Amino acid sequence: MKATQRDFAGIAPRAAQAARVFFFCGPDEAGAQDAAARILALLPDPGERVELSGAELKRDPVRLGDEARSTSLFGDSRHIMVRAQGDEAHDAVAVLLSGAMAGSAEPCPVLIVATGATDKSRTAKLLADRSDALVAMFFPPDLKAVAAAVRAMADAAGLRIGGDLAERIARAAGLDTRLARSEVTKLALYLDASPASPRSADAAAFDAIGAKTEEDGFTALVNAVLTGEKTKIAGELRRMRELGLNPVGLLLAIERRAAQLAGLAARLGPGQRGDGGDIAALLKAEVAARRVFWKDERDLGAQLRRWRGRRLERLVDKLVGLHRALLANSQDAELLLSQGLAEIARVAAAA
Repeated sequence: MKATQRDFAGIAPRAAQAARVFFFCGPDEAGAQDAAARILALLPDPGERVELSGAELKRDPVRLGDEARSTSLFGDSRHIMVRAQGDEAHDAVAVLLSGAMAGSAEPCPVLIVATGATDKSRTAKLLADRSDALVAMFFPPDLKAVAAAVRAMADAAGLRIGGDLAERIARAAGLDTRLARSEVTKLALYLDASPASPRSADAAAFDAIGAKTEEDGFTALVNAVLTGEKTKIAGELRRMRELGLNPVGLLLAIERRAAQLAGLAARLGPGQRGDGGDIAALLKAEVAARRVFWKDERDLGAQLRRWRGRRLERLVDKLVGLHRALLANSQDAELLLSQGLAEIARVAAAA
């Protein structure tokens, strides 16, 4: 089975019943992880979680099949969550599929979130035509879509919020639904809201649980790095430490901006020069369509002039490698992130 971002919600209930292997891919890692969480919520008994990395499966492709057909220590149900880069899990999935997929040897549910992979990747091609598997690809959402998702999260948490506040939360989270969900959860706890006892939230409540101003969030550092404003980097990194900003959360915000730049670059089209006039016209159209927040127009224009084509591809590769390094070395995350961002800023400044 295959699903798109648009029809995943309709296909998910049927897939949760029929499929044993789920492959979530595309440039929107947050959307892929949300989809995995949705499938888990639809499983009748997800049971114990076993977490594996793509690197582990690449080293030992047999392990996935062994784990999927094993039982837990107490005989309870289980599921396997794999976080991979690209096609790291391809050989492991091939081994899994080579065994019995039904009957007494039926594997437990296997959910793979593959950063950097697409529905055209080798792993996706193994699964797309099977009735016992699901491949779903997700693209970065726009501000309007994330704001709508924030309002849905708020409704489920017992919060009543307006459209302006939903957009503010979406922007503060860098259009990352995982970070937005965390903000909604904090807001619900602060207001003691629940589905049985709903509360209304306003900007003052959001100010109380978050940074003092929007400038105290990720945006200033994201723009300084990607625009190549080297003189601002040291101060922004110092502010990151003082405020205790999460290094992975900050990197996710930069990854989201890189994905946004990739989408804008694609809209320019190969036949356009991509000069100042082209970029300015594109961004004005995107602002008018509410796909780009008007306050971001100037920064996006400057960044789009620096990050296009092969240079943008190298930026994405750099961010993927940096993300992997942060997850593998959590104690040194701040140092690794600071070094990586300084390198990116130097490249942007030289463009």
